[in-house]
Amino acid sequence: MTDEPELLDLRLVPAALTAWLVTAAGIVWYIAGSVLVVIVVTLLAAAVTRWAGPARTGAVVIAVAVTGVGFAVAIGLRVNQVREHPVVDRYGGAATVRVVVSEVPRPTRGNRLMFRAALTELDGAPVSGRVMVFASSRFGALTPGSPVGFRATLSRPTRADLTVAALSARGDPTIGEAPAIQRGAQRIRTSFAETARLVLPADQAAILPGLVLGDTSTVSTQTTAEFRSSGLTHLTAVSGANVTIVCGALLLSAALVGPRIAVGLALVGLVAFVIVVQPSASVLRSAVMGAVTLLAIVTHRRRQAIPALAASVLVLMAAAPELAVDVGFALSVCATAAIVVIAPVWARRLEARGWPSTLAAAVSVAAAAQLVTAPLVAGISGRFSVVAVAANLAVVGVIPPITVLGTAAAALAAVWPAGAGLLIRFTGPEVWWLLSVARWASGMPGATVPTPSGWAGVLLVAISGITLTVLWRSRWVRRAVAGAAVVMLAWTVAGQVVGAVGPT
Repeated sequence: MTDEPELLDLRLVPAALTAWLVTAAGIVWYIAGSVLVVIVVTLLAAAVTRWAGPARTGAVVIAVAVTGVGFAVAIGLRVNQVREHPVVDRYGGAATVRVVVSEVPRPTRGNRLMFRAALTELDGAPVSGRVMVFASSRFGALTPGSPVGFRATLSRPTRADLTVAALSARGDPTIGEAPAIQRGAQRIRTSFAETARLVLPADQAAILPGLVLGDTSTVSTQTTAEFRSSGLTHLTAVSGANVTIVCGALLLSAALVGPRIAVGLALVGLVAFVIVVQPSASVLRSAVMGAVTLLAIVTHRRRQAIPALAASVLVLMAAAPELAVDVGFALSVCATAAIVVIAPVWARRLEARGWPSTLAAAVSVAAAAQLVTAPLVAGISGRFSVVAVAANLAVVGVIPPITVLGTAAAALAAVWPAGAGLLIRFTGPEVWWLLSVARWASGMPGATVPTPSGWAGVLLVAISGITLTVLWRSRWVRRAVAGAAVVMLAWTVAGQVVGAVGPT
């Protein structure tokens, strides 16, 4: 056994990045953008490979160019379909439409609901295309897979993501029956939420479905703000981490049934989990990224995880090109790459300094994920969470039991509510701790700092993160950061004590 760093297999990475960039440029800037990106990445690939070693320059450049041209043609055809869709000529007017719901309706401003759907009919004529629907509370009973007809005002979509129209629903909907498998998934979600409300305090019962199944419909505005400020929002959305934990727990059955059957169980569990939490593009993305992370954990080899991650990006760009401009996709890919590339290196360094291996791994994963995702979060929200790493470390131990027990309870809720309730009770202390950490961390002075939004924020936070990483080798920098953390902690504790005692 050797302690030498493992060489990474990066052969598919240029193709994956090319496919991603070309697809995103094609969606946002149409064919001119994708062609420009193909030229730029081909020239960049030639320069990088020639600098690294001219032996394989020709092969790499040809591979990048062919991949770029192929995805440019593919996204050009998709964008052209959207631009020439029959609904385009009817923007500003009204029509009778029929759609198939893709996700559970989410509340928005003015007591309205919004949800994504697949368009199937436009004034009786069969059509296709992704739409965003804005509707009244009368659409609240919709479930994924439900066909629904209604009168709607047709508008141009506000985002370039291959959506053909935004529909503002009028009147009452005519709701059809969802497929049996989707009805079963909805029954599981509903039974789980109802059982949680019976056995847990209100705040815990509201957040548990979000932690387990990504259903945040009952989470209060205050809790949402606390999770955002503390950098814990990702826990209330289905992510690769959920998939990794669920499949990892099923793989533990290998000791009883053997590795092959355990892998089969993990695969079945993965499919069932995706169905229950809604098989939307974002969930499929999470499933793929979670499977890649699980591969890295099971094999203990980053060399296998990087090609798997790159191949996943290529497949998803071909199957669901709208993910190229989806922020959740970017966050998932960046976090997964950081976990399998950066975190192991940092963990080894911490272990060399005498840190326990478990603690070193936890700190490295949280810090690496924060380093690569913070620029994107800052660009979106215009805020940077200073306490995110500490908050995620504080809750890292409670997420696996919440996910495993919660998922098991969700599977039992529709057939054995009493058993599901017992399992949910065991999640109570962990959920309480998670809520307490979110509340405490968000209340710290300077928990978040304002940053420019857009690309300015991305660049500012990225450069700051890289600079801090480079300077971290300095003992004085580490001491300064530790001192600032102690001061913030003391300030927060003092504020809590003074607030508890009150004026005399």
